[in-house]
Amino acid sequence: MTMIRSSLRAATSALAGFQTPDLDAQVLLAHTLDAKRVYLLANGELELGVTQLRRFTDLINRRAAGEPVAYIIGSKSFYDLELTVTPEVLIPRPETELLLEEALRLSAQMPTCQVADIGTGSGALAVTFAKHMPGSQVYATDISEKALRIARKNAKRHGVCIEFLQGDLAQPLVERGVSVDLLMANLPYIATEELDGLAVSKYEPAIALDGGGDGLTCIRHILGELPELCREGAWVLLEIGADQADKARRLVGETLNARCDVLQDYAGLDRIVRFQISAGL
Repeated sequence: MTMIRSSLRAATSALAGFQTPDLDAQVLLAHTLDAKRVYLLANGELELGVTQLRRFTDLINRRAAGEPVAYIIGSKSFYDLELTVTPEVLIPRPETELLLEEALRLSAQMPTCQVADIGTGSGALAVTFAKHMPGSQVYATDISEKALRIARKNAKRHGVCIEFLQGDLAQPLVERGVSVDLLMANLPYIATEELDGLAVSKYEPAIALDGGGDGLTCIRHILGELPELCREGAWVLLEIGADQADKARRLVGETLNARCDVLQDYAGLDRIVRFQISAGL
């Protein structure tokens, strides 16, 4: 006889090398039983069926091999929403919630707001923004049609209206003559030579991680597109790597003659570049 409590104990032991083995075990068992985590904690003496135990063991083995929990269960929490995720999209990170919070704060000061999320992936930023600012016009682009399919599913799941466009960075918006008041982007920012040494590269899509030689190729590209896309006074929020603040500041100054601020994430690391588009660009 295998009970919930003993199954969780064994699974936590099997995942001891990971950062949150107990949480991972609980999430995977809750997924197996189609239940909430609180149910597991309140019913530790209940017995698992043979099929349930076999399925749970399979999920634990996948996690033990390094597969992210979000891909195993097909879902990830972001801000206050649950989003569908697959290996076609980057798993949304808590640090990106800082970018969303700042976008919501800035847009609340605007009478109307047209917003672009460049490189939307799962749609985490675009969908959550649209959910909280239903009066805004939100555009989202991605070069990957597979990623856009996931983003559209998330928009439908949460009942928001977003115009999704396939293409490289801001190109599809520039081609349509779209002008925005706020631009958000969590673009690839890991240097190519660093990718192979990171666990994230084993399962998550390289196209969403590889930022070129110095990690700033995509950011350099989007900065060049901003004069055609952003209205005067528009705000721009770009996620960066923790060691890229000085280079990003220099790029913004050289490309747009703009001064930028760098916001730190919850771990105290440089994470978001924020600046405003001035007249005359």
